[in-house]
Amino acid sequence: STGAYAISFKKYHMDHHRFQGVDGVDTDIPTAGEGRLFTTPLRKAIWVVLQVFFYALRPLYVKPYAPGKWEFINWAVCLSFDFALVHYFGWRALGYLLISMWLGLGPHPMAGHFIAEHYVFVPGQETYSYYGPLNFPAWFVGRHQAHHDFPRVPGSRLHLVKELAPEYYDDLPQYVSWSKVLYDYVFTPNIGPFSRMKRRDKNQKKRS
Repeated sequence: STGAYAISFKKYHMDHHRFQGVDGVDTDIPTAGEGRLFTTPLRKAIWVVLQVFFYALRPLYVKPYAPGKWEFINWAVCLSFDFALVHYFGWRALGYLLISMWLGLGPHPMAGHFIAEHYVFVPGQETYSYYGPLNFPAWFVGRHQAHHDFPRVPGSRLHLVKELAPEYYDDLPQYVSWSKVLYDYVFTPNIGPFSRMKRRDKNQKKRS
């Protein structure tokens, strides 16, 4: 990878599971500024194109963590790779990876999972699963309802959760196309960054 985010992502992802929907803790929730600005189809399309930057920078604004030893190791490894890549293959190779990361996490069908997972398209339903073929290259992240129910189950085994308990999953709202999710997000008037379920954390004051 060209950027060091594995260790930081682990911390924020754990917060997302433990405090899903809690403002100031779950950094998967868009900020108030995002919600007020990206309201029209054009603006929402811009947000989709740039969403990798919002996901990367939002935690630094909402809930910054002081970097520790493993963050520095993560950066040292990634920067060493970047320097080696530029040394042996030139700046174009690094630029190719950076642009690929931006496109792959923005205006690409695979990036539809960012919106498909928790944006409320069906009133009352907070988490959604996707059962299409893109689950294979996405490490089965689309099986998101089972992932949140059993976060310690690896992606390659999440299908077993649904097979063992189909009565809990078969009738839940689900997607078969991440591309359609992106289209519906941009062009559905009442869907936007504010289309998330939010809750209060009773212990937030104690933790802060």
